[in-house]
Amino acid sequence: MTQPPHPFVDDLALALLIADRADAITMDRFNARDLVVETKPDLTPVSDADKAVERMIRDLVSAERPGDGVLGEEYPELVGTAGRRWIVDPVDGTKNFVRGVPVWSTVIGLQDAEGRMVVGVVSAPALGRRWWATLGGGSWVNEPGGVEPRRIHVSKVSSLADASISASDTQWVPTDHQDRWDALRHACWRNRAYGDFWSHLLVAEGAIDIAAEPELNLYDVAGVAIIVTEAGGRFTGVDGVDGPAQGSGLATNGLLHDAVLAFIGRP
Repeated sequence: MTQPPHPFVDDLALALLIADRADAITMDRFNARDLVVETKPDLTPVSDADKAVERMIRDLVSAERPGDGVLGEEYPELVGTAGRRWIVDPVDGTKNFVRGVPVWSTVIGLQDAEGRMVVGVVSAPALGRRWWATLGGGSWVNEPGGVEPRRIHVSKVSSLADASISASDTQWVPTDHQDRWDALRHACWRNRAYGDFWSHLLVAEGAIDIAAEPELNLYDVAGVAIIVTEAGGRFTGVDGVDGPAQGSGLATNGLLHDAVLAFIGRP
């Protein structure tokens, strides 16, 4: 499908340039014998690639959009003067990255001065895939062998009994809601753990129907949520509040959202 002109075309171009440069850094360090991995205070790993990508993003945004801020995973927030900010996860799926598992990505989102996510780009170079969306411009994917970007849409599955669900873990937080999560998984036709960004983007592609995470940071999904919603889906916290800033994430094709919340919605 020929891609129409996008809203926010200049910002999308910058986000795609950021993704290109991030891919060059991460692929150079993926499976590198001298990869440096440290443990952060929250006991999660961080590699030299995570830090290098975020430094690059900060430098590039400062050069190209000097009034914009940057919120990332590895460094304190850079507060801009324009009211806009780039929200980034330099390597989403670091545990996979450091073990040589190819399911990881760089997640890039742009939030405007009104608080709306207006651009999202997720690049997974080891999978050979890149997804993006702009507010009002739909969601798209480049995939191996693809000559042109392909527009993506969520599925039309309307029954949990026919639905495929994914998460990063079989464990739920808080633990006293574990029985709700187990009941939801058993109510679905198929459940898998594709994990991290990929679960949500498979919802956007219509390959699966539900992705749920009990704990998320904004930078994990700011660039992901807009791709789900522009593909026709819905993205909320598990509290049912729309948007990526709820500390948790539920992506569905929209048709199944209320049914899922009936199981795992908080409180």
